[in-house]
Amino acid sequence: MSFHNDDIAINSFIGTGSAVSGDIKISGFTRIDGDIDGNLETTGKIIVGEKARIKGNILAKSAIIGGIVHGNITAPDGVQLFSSAAVIGDIATQKLEIADNVIFHGHCIALADKNAYDEALQKWNDLTAIRLQSPFSSGAIL
Repeated sequence: MSFHNDDIAINSFIGTGSAVSGDIKISGFTRIDGDIDGNLETTGKIIVGEKARIKGNILAKSAIIGGIVHGNITAPDGVQLFSSAAVIGDIATQKLEIADNVIFHGHCIALADKNAYDEALQKWNDLTAIRLQSPFSSGAIL
């Protein structure tokens, strides 16, 4: 197995005490230790540090979560939730590791088979879109 630069070098960093409001798209490996109020999308791995708080959805290649995420996490290559993590939202991945004492409230798709994962993810995305368009929905994450 070979490593790419995106696998070992942090491309973007939002430090402790920093706050961002709005959606963010980043290329490569990202570490968040501050606060984000908005969706976060990266082409690489993301690390959400213990002190980080994200209110929005995360889309990444893989995710390591140590802080608080109030939103959905989609990371096909894997999601790790450290014991300090709190996730209020749904998780979609092919590999999931959850430590003791994690707070997780949501639905989870964790299928190792790529075809089964892709099919389940498509159904989940369709249902999520329907829920968000429903006149009875408050727009909250279900």
